[in-house]
Amino acid sequence: MATAGAKRRLRERPIGITILLTIVGYALVIGTFVLDIPIYPELSNAQINALTHAIAVINSLTLVLLVFGWYWIRTNEIEKHRLAMAGGFALILIFLVVYLIRVGGGGEKLFDGPETVYYAYLIMLAIHIVLSIVAVPVVLYALILGLTHTPSELRETSHARVGRIAAGSWILSLFLGIVTYLMLNHIYGYEFSSVILF
Repeated sequence: MATAGAKRRLRERPIGITILLTIVGYALVIGTFVLDIPIYPELSNAQINALTHAIAVINSLTLVLLVFGWYWIRTNEIEKHRLAMAGGFALILIFLVVYLIRVGGGGEKLFDGPETVYYAYLIMLAIHIVLSIVAVPVVLYALILGLTHTPSELRETSHARVGRIAAGSWILSLFLGIVTYLMLNHIYGYEFSSVILF
Protein backbone atom coordinates (compact mmCIF):
# COMPACT_ATOMS: atom_id res chain seq x y z
CA MET A 1 0.00 0.00 0.00
CA ALA A 2 1.55 3.30 -1.14
CA THR A 3 0.27 5.40 1.76
CA ALA A 4 1.61 2.99 4.36
CA GLY A 5 5.03 3.04 2.65
CA ALA A 6 5.02 6.83 2.42
CA LYS A 7 4.03 7.13 6.07
CA ARG A 8 6.80 4.71 7.04
CA ARG A 9 9.38 6.77 5.08
CA LEU A 10 8.13 9.97 6.72
CA ARG A 11 8.31 8.31 10.12
CA GLU A 12 11.80 6.91 9.58
CA ARG A 13 13.31 10.04 7.98
CA PRO A 14 11.50 13.11 9.36
CA ILE A 15 14.58 15.35 9.19
CA GLY A 16 15.46 14.34 5.61
CA ILE A 17 11.88 14.83 4.40
CA THR A 18 11.73 18.16 6.26
CA ILE A 19 14.90 19.35 4.52
CA LEU A 20 13.62 18.23 1.11
CA LEU A 21 10.22 19.90 1.52
CA THR A 22 11.83 23.07 2.90
CA ILE A 23 14.13 23.32 -0.13
CA VAL A 24 11.18 22.81 -2.51
CA GLY A 25 9.16 25.51 -0.73
CA TYR A 26 12.03 28.00 -0.69
CA ALA A 27 12.80 27.27 -4.35
CA LEU A 28 9.20 27.99 -5.37
CA VAL A 29 9.16 31.34 -3.59
CA ILE A 30 12.67 32.45 -4.56
CA GLY A 31 12.12 31.28 -8.14
CA THR A 32 8.96 33.37 -8.38
CA PHE A 33 10.74 36.48 -7.14
CA VAL A 34 13.99 36.08 -9.05
CA LEU A 35 13.21 34.24 -12.28
CA ASP A 36 10.87 35.45 -14.97
CA ILE A 37 9.27 32.09 -15.68
CA PRO A 38 6.10 32.59 -17.73
CA ILE A 39 3.92 30.14 -15.76
CA TYR A 40 1.77 32.73 -13.99
CA PRO A 41 -1.12 34.58 -15.60
CA GLU A 42 -0.71 38.34 -15.95
CA LEU A 43 -3.00 39.96 -13.39
CA SER A 44 -4.82 43.27 -13.37
CA ASN A 45 -4.63 45.56 -10.35
CA ALA A 46 -8.16 44.47 -9.39
CA GLN A 47 -7.14 40.82 -9.50
CA ILE A 48 -4.05 41.57 -7.39
CA ASN A 49 -6.31 43.30 -4.87
CA ALA A 50 -8.71 40.35 -4.82
CA LEU A 51 -5.86 37.89 -4.24
CA THR A 52 -4.40 40.16 -1.54
CA HIS A 53 -7.72 40.10 0.33
CA ALA A 54 -8.02 36.33 -0.17
CA ILE A 55 -4.55 35.91 1.35
CA ALA A 56 -5.61 37.98 4.37
CA VAL A 57 -8.68 35.77 4.86
CA ILE A 58 -6.60 32.60 4.54
CA ASN A 59 -4.03 33.92 7.02
CA SER A 60 -6.73 35.01 9.47
CA LEU A 61 -8.38 31.58 9.37
CA THR A 62 -4.97 29.93 9.79
CA LEU A 63 -4.23 32.14 12.79
CA VAL A 64 -7.54 31.16 14.41
CA LEU A 65 -6.84 27.46 13.85
CA LEU A 66 -3.34 27.75 15.30
CA VAL A 67 -4.53 29.60 18.40
CA PHE A 68 -7.22 26.98 18.97
CA GLY A 69 -4.68 24.22 18.32
CA TRP A 70 -2.35 25.75 20.90
CA TYR A 71 -5.23 25.99 23.39
CA TRP A 72 -6.41 22.43 22.73
CA ILE A 73 -3.02 20.84 23.32
CA ARG A 74 -2.82 22.71 26.62
CA THR A 75 -6.21 21.26 27.63
CA ASN A 76 -5.14 17.78 26.45
CA GLU A 77 -7.64 17.68 23.58
CA ILE A 78 -5.16 15.94 21.31
CA GLU A 79 -7.41 15.09 18.37
CA LYS A 80 -8.76 18.64 18.16
CA HIS A 81 -5.16 19.92 18.33
CA ARG A 82 -4.08 17.58 15.57
CA LEU A 83 -6.99 18.60 13.31
CA ALA A 84 -6.40 22.32 13.95
CA MET A 85 -2.70 22.14 13.16
CA ALA A 86 -3.23 19.98 10.06
CA GLY A 87 -6.00 22.37 8.96
CA GLY A 88 -3.68 25.35 9.49
CA PHE A 89 -1.03 23.67 7.36
CA ALA A 90 -3.56 22.90 4.60
CA LEU A 91 -4.58 26.57 4.58
CA ILE A 92 -0.94 27.63 4.35
CA LEU A 93 -0.54 25.45 1.27
CA ILE A 94 -3.53 27.27 -0.26
CA PHE A 95 -1.92 30.56 0.80
CA LEU A 96 1.31 29.56 -0.96
CA VAL A 97 -0.49 28.91 -4.25
CA VAL A 98 -2.45 32.18 -4.08
CA TYR A 99 0.63 34.14 -3.00
CA LEU A 100 2.80 32.78 -5.82
CA ILE A 101 0.09 33.54 -8.39
CA ARG A 102 -0.26 37.09 -7.04
CA VAL A 103 3.46 37.83 -6.95
CA GLY A 104 4.28 35.98 -10.18
CA GLY A 105 1.34 37.48 -12.03
CA GLY A 106 1.40 41.11 -11.17
CA GLY A 107 3.77 42.43 -8.62
CA GLU A 108 3.53 43.94 -5.22
CA LYS A 109 2.03 46.92 -3.46
CA LEU A 110 4.22 49.60 -1.92
CA PHE A 111 3.22 51.27 1.36
CA ASP A 112 2.17 54.89 0.88
CA GLY A 113 1.72 56.39 4.33
CA PRO A 114 3.44 58.76 6.74
CA GLU A 115 7.21 58.28 7.05
CA THR A 116 7.13 57.46 10.78
CA VAL A 117 4.45 54.82 10.24
CA TYR A 118 6.33 53.55 7.20
CA TYR A 119 9.31 52.55 9.36
CA ALA A 120 7.05 50.76 11.85
CA TYR A 121 5.39 49.01 8.89
CA LEU A 122 8.79 47.96 7.49
CA ILE A 123 9.94 46.59 10.87
CA MET A 124 6.75 44.54 11.28
CA LEU A 125 6.97 43.34 7.68
CA ALA A 126 10.62 42.34 8.12
CA ILE A 127 9.84 40.38 11.31
CA HIS A 128 6.88 38.74 9.53
CA ILE A 129 9.07 37.69 6.59
CA VAL A 130 11.95 36.41 8.73
CA LEU A 131 9.60 34.43 10.98
CA SER A 132 7.78 32.96 7.99
CA ILE A 133 11.11 31.82 6.51
CA VAL A 134 12.36 30.39 9.81
CA ALA A 135 9.01 28.71 10.56
CA VAL A 136 9.01 26.54 7.42
CA PRO A 137 11.37 23.77 8.55
CA VAL A 138 10.18 23.67 12.17
CA VAL A 139 6.52 23.60 11.13
CA LEU A 140 7.21 20.84 8.61
CA TYR A 141 9.18 18.80 11.15
CA ALA A 142 6.53 19.15 13.87
CA LEU A 143 3.80 18.29 11.36
CA ILE A 144 5.62 15.21 10.04
CA LEU A 145 6.18 13.93 13.57
CA GLY A 146 2.57 14.66 14.52
CA LEU A 147 1.14 12.87 11.50
CA THR A 148 3.36 9.79 11.71
CA HIS A 149 3.31 9.05 15.44
CA THR A 150 0.61 8.22 17.95
CA PRO A 151 0.16 10.63 20.86
CA SER A 152 2.00 8.26 23.22
CA GLU A 153 4.87 7.86 20.72
CA LEU A 154 5.17 11.65 20.38
CA ARG A 155 6.26 11.85 24.02
CA GLU A 156 9.48 10.13 22.94
CA THR A 157 10.17 12.68 20.19
CA SER A 158 10.98 16.39 20.08
CA HIS A 159 7.48 17.17 18.76
CA ALA A 160 6.36 19.19 21.79
CA ARG A 161 9.54 21.31 21.96
CA VAL A 162 9.73 21.88 18.20
CA GLY A 163 5.96 22.39 18.04
CA ARG A 164 6.12 25.24 20.58
CA ILE A 165 8.77 26.99 18.46
CA ALA A 166 6.86 26.28 15.25
CA ALA A 167 3.49 27.46 16.55
CA GLY A 168 4.92 30.52 18.31
CA SER A 169 6.84 31.75 15.29
CA TRP A 170 4.00 30.90 12.94
CA ILE A 171 1.36 32.66 15.06
CA LEU A 172 3.47 35.81 15.44
CA SER A 173 4.31 35.82 11.72
CA LEU A 174 0.64 35.50 10.76
CA PHE A 175 -0.41 38.19 13.24
CA LEU A 176 2.17 40.66 11.91
CA GLY A 177 1.22 39.76 8.34
CA ILE A 178 -2.42 40.61 9.09
CA VAL A 179 -1.45 43.88 10.80
CA THR A 180 0.71 44.96 7.84
CA TYR A 181 -2.09 43.93 5.44
CA LEU A 182 -4.52 46.18 7.33
CA MET A 183 -2.04 49.07 7.38
CA LEU A 184 -1.31 48.74 3.65
CA ASN A 185 -4.83 48.09 2.36
CA HIS A 186 -7.26 49.68 4.82
CA ILE A 187 -5.61 52.16 7.19
CA TYR A 188 -3.11 53.96 4.94
CA GLY A 189 -2.55 53.47 1.24
CA TYR A 190 -0.44 51.81 -1.42
CA GLU A 191 0.73 52.05 -4.97
CA PHE A 192 1.32 49.16 -7.32
CA SER A 193 4.82 48.12 -8.30
CA SER A 194 6.11 45.40 -10.58
CA VAL A 195 8.26 42.64 -9.11
CA ILE A 196 11.90 43.68 -9.06
CA LEU A 197 14.01 41.11 -10.88
CA PHE A 198 17.67 40.60 -10.00
